[in-house]
Amino acid sequence: MRNQRLFLAPMIILLIFGSCARKVIAPGKPSTGKVPAAPGTARTDSTLFADNSNLLLGNPSGATADTSNADNYLYNQGYYIESYNRDRNEPNWVSWYVGDTSLGSIDRSNDFRPDSNLPAGWYEVPANGYSGSGFDRGHNCPSGDRTSSTAANQATFLMDNMIPQAPHNNQQTWGNLEAYGRSLVKAGDEIYVIMGSYGAGGTGSNGTASSVDAGKVIVPSNIWKVIVVLPNGNNDLSRIDTSTRVIAVNTPNINTISSDWTLYICAVKDIENATGYTLLSNIPNTVRSVLENKKDAGK
Repeated sequence: MRNQRLFLAPMIILLIFGSCARKVIAPGKPSTGKVPAAPGTARTDSTLFADNSNLLLGNPSGATADTSNADNYLYNQGYYIESYNRDRNEPNWVSWYVGDTSLGSIDRSNDFRPDSNLPAGWYEVPANGYSGSGFDRGHNCPSGDRTSSTAANQATFLMDNMIPQAPHNNQQTWGNLEAYGRSLVKAGDEIYVIMGSYGAGGTGSNGTASSVDAGKVIVPSNIWKVIVVLPNGNNDLSRIDTSTRVIAVNTPNINTISSDWTLYICAVKDIENATGYTLLSNIPNTVRSVLENKKDAGK
């Protein structure tokens, strides 16, 4: 009997410690909790696809947080997420969400500045990099969509949120489209936005150019935007169906452009064909195939 007790004692101890170990780190779970990503960091986990998140519609180009993927680098700026292109020194695309909590009374900060959080050795476009070029520092995620706090607004003035944009395109056509998007939010909707650019060669107030900042920043030939509109609610991704309103616009980057953005409405598929992206990749294929080929009627 004594021998049996001696045999069972170590077995019981092993079972107790084994049970405790399994409680500390359960199979398939990390040993540490998830921490929200800080601005200037990249994240690829499922938190990027949560309700009201900036990347809910998907990652259009399959960007990754790998510096060796320098022309398609997934970069989380906190208040928006972008695919940054080191060779062009500008975003390929930027994705963000706008709801009623995104808008407030904060004034435009106007503090254009280089991004010191870019990977080491990457060129940081200076605040005056476009000076004298005849092109505006055109926001991708606009200042007006981030007025809930000073930090949110200031984040939009990083130079890696900018593209060289023809002044009339930026201030009139694009300004009107941005204001229209915010008017939808103020009327009770929420919107998911993806904006990008492609090509080389635009016409600003000083004429045509293919680059600025001594050749370091490419002037895109085309600037596009896709807006998915939903009534306020929850479980947004599951609420997107074939009747959901999708506004797609593709404009030439020229200074003689009309101020009426509705003249440049296109189908999402047209932008995808021009860029090679899949813009609504998180939406089920049966729904996406319908939405990609619809053209919005305008205002």
